[in-house]
Amino acid sequence: MSSHLRPAVVVFGALTLICGVIYPLAVTGIGAVAFPAQAAGSIVEIDGRAVGSTLIGQSFSSPKYFWGRPSATGPMPDNAAGSGGSNLGSNNAAQLDAVKGRIDALKAADPGNTLPVPVDLVTASGSGLDPEISVAAARYQAGRVAAARRMPAEQVLAMIDGSRLKQYFGFFGEPRVNVLELNLALDRAKPATKQ
Repeated sequence: MSSHLRPAVVVFGALTLICGVIYPLAVTGIGAVAFPAQAAGSIVEIDGRAVGSTLIGQSFSSPKYFWGRPSATGPMPDNAAGSGGSNLGSNNAAQLDAVKGRIDALKAADPGNTLPVPVDLVTASGSGLDPEISVAAARYQAGRVAAARRMPAEQVLAMIDGSRLKQYFGFFGEPRVNVLELNLALDRAKPATKQ
């Protein structure tokens, strides 16, 4: 019996050391060297105070800010500790009601907007924490944001174009904008005089 127990204990100890200590330390070290900002959480600070992360979506509700994707995390929106989707199918009655409610809310916030509502403004991502929206979703909101900030719409549209992120590897996904970075750029901008 002891001839079988000793090799099992040695293998268990070796795997614990390799998988539980050496591998995590190596991956953490490589991440800190190769991607220092991301490994530290991509925290954005203003005047020494953390205001968010470019990797995790945040709730913005003021009309003067761009709004991100809806969050399916619970019990509160954009809860990084509760990452996950709603798991509701596209023809589920609860999902259809939620999407309809979100469309109604967007139309109520900007009644003169006749553009089609982009899908990413009314559906949550798989993680519920998506920090980015499509360029179409940002452009859809440009009129509301410009009016709330008393800025020319052309200036807001130019800021969207200036914040545009390229596709991954030049072909994967679609161009997008980071909502937090765009909103911070808006806060720093000086409004051009309206014509």
